[in-house]
Amino acid sequence: MSELPFSLDQLRILKAIALEGSFKRAADSLYVSQPAVSLQVQNLERQLDVPLFDRGGRRAQLTEAGQLLLAYGDQILSLCHEACRAIEDLQKLQGGTLIIGASQTTGTYLMPRMIGLFRSKYPEVAVQLHVHSTRRTCWSLVNGQIDLAIIGGEVPSELSEQITVTPYAEDELALILPVDHPLASAETLTKEDLYKLGFIALDAQSTIRKVIDQVLQRANIDPRRLKVEMELNSIEAIKNAVQSGLGAAFVSISAIEKELQLGSLRRMGIENVVVKRTLSLITNPNRYRSRAAEVFCREILTQFATFAIDTELTTAKPPISDSEKPLKELLTIAPIEENSTNVSNS
Repeated sequence: MSELPFSLDQLRILKAIALEGSFKRAADSLYVSQPAVSLQVQNLERQLDVPLFDRGGRRAQLTEAGQLLLAYGDQILSLCHEACRAIEDLQKLQGGTLIIGASQTTGTYLMPRMIGLFRSKYPEVAVQLHVHSTRRTCWSLVNGQIDLAIIGGEVPSELSEQITVTPYAEDELALILPVDHPLASAETLTKEDLYKLGFIALDAQSTIRKVIDQVLQRANIDPRRLKVEMELNSIEAIKNAVQSGLGAAFVSISAIEKELQLGSLRRMGIENVVVKRTLSLITNPNRYRSRAAEVFCREILTQFATFAIDTELTTAKPPISDSEKPLKELLTIAPIEENSTNVSNS
């Protein structure tokens, strides 16, 4: 092939059809007419001399050749976006986009404060926050859809070689009770007390629930002996249920800062046990790291940590304003090695 048999627009159309499942919905998402989409696909198939879609079903299904081209097309389009962002960086943060990922609890309660601080310093930079499960966040990082992320779970083993993981902070998983619970007046509870409580938890298949169970096991608390009487689908729902007197729960300390200040929940200590999980900063060493991402690491993440995140990015730790102190005091920062390393699930 002396000339490329496809254009970037055709790759974008191919990706849109694969995502939307039909030519019409793809056309709508791209704000073009359906005949225009159909014509581009016909031209692409003629230029490649191979069918890309199986048109026998109601949903547009890619052929083997179509799936192959889509995989390479994703990489090509991702590199194009990186090239545009690299050029935007020449404007020295007078524009551009920073895309941050986070797992559910971290993204809901921790990242908004960090992003607010960044936006106050660099209002011209558009910031996107993608909150998903740890697994999906890791895949987004590998695929170049986000610049960096803070996660509370483990990196999938199949991605461990492609992601740099740096321990960032230790997040306590606090035991909370209704303020009028019979045990709420106790100074601390024993492990045996836990097995007598009724618990409210996330669905057993959720990533956060699995992480909490793993952390409890490391603290010699058997999660199978905890009487889970109610399963809800969000941390906010769990907090409201505890406040309503429906049971106890383990939640991230970062998720109950406001409730503790208002006195609407009782945080209980467990005798000789502190239940913690490690929050980690994950980056992709094989992708372009934007100037905005570097500044976010150097100027924002360090305000919530006492150790350098990356010696290439981080200078002396700046002072912390009073508005950041309450959250920082809730996070116990774990020591970070001078150089980040790739780690696996093992």
